[in-house]
Amino acid sequence: MTTLGDIARLVRAPAALSVPGDALAGAAATGSLGARTAGLSAAAVCLYWAGMAANDWADRDLDAQERPERPIPSGLVTPGTALGVAASLSAAGLVLAGLAGGRRALGVAVPLTGMIWWYDTRLKATGAGPAAMAACRGLDVLLGASSRPGRRAAVPALTIAAHTYTVTALSRREVSGGSPLLPAATLAGTATIAAIPAAAPYRGHPWWRWVLRGGLAGWYAASYGPAQVRALGEPSANNMRAAVGAGITSLAALQGALIARSGAPAAGAAVAAAAPVGRRLASWVSPT
Repeated sequence: MTTLGDIARLVRAPAALSVPGDALAGAAATGSLGARTAGLSAAAVCLYWAGMAANDWADRDLDAQERPERPIPSGLVTPGTALGVAASLSAAGLVLAGLAGGRRALGVAVPLTGMIWWYDTRLKATGAGPAAMAACRGLDVLLGASSRPGRRAAVPALTIAAHTYTVTALSRREVSGGSPLLPAATLAGTATIAAIPAAAPYRGHPWWRWVLRGGLAGWYAASYGPAQVRALGEPSANNMRAAVGAGITSLAALQGALIARSGAPAAGAAVAAAAPVGRRLASWVSPT
């Protein structure tokens, strides 16, 4: 019988800690942090979990060969159950988005849901896969900003999308390993991404806010970078997988830096605090 623990493994439950920060980054950028942001964050979490379940449903035959320990090939979860979980969570995400943000939020949540399913069922194995996943995380940010649309959410959306691109590109070599060129490129990308919140204009804010966002950006780079350096030295499947895990769990620090950059230092620090929690939980339930 399928248990809640099996479902948690199916949807990579701990990795969802990386999701609310997307919506918070969008809301902070547009000055719309509030009660609605919590509902939009919950919607994004549901859609993320739906994507994880749909991923395993779509990959069930491939996983039987490459990752037999995953819930479907190991027999812990049936394909029908996985599909049902994915569909139910997708519906829940759309309902929550509509309740929290109305038509504006649905205007982002509907294409986000479509992109998630398109990625899982069609695009993942193609050259467009990393860009499609990056688009999903960028839309997460815009979902959080949907109650007060504006171009100010473009910077956090593009920054988080760029980070997601590096993680997704590495994930394509989790089983087979690859060339050192890939982690070299993603490492350069990580350095550039970390510089965005750290190098933002001072704008007359108290000095400690500048130090906070720079420190969080440095924490992000220090959390994600070393795993990529190890993959660069030895681009084995295990090192690639470890780099992917580091990319997922370090995202909270990047989100925190972006939120602090937008003038919400307390919220940024709180989001970043989820990074070590995510790493701890990842030792129990794999985020990849």
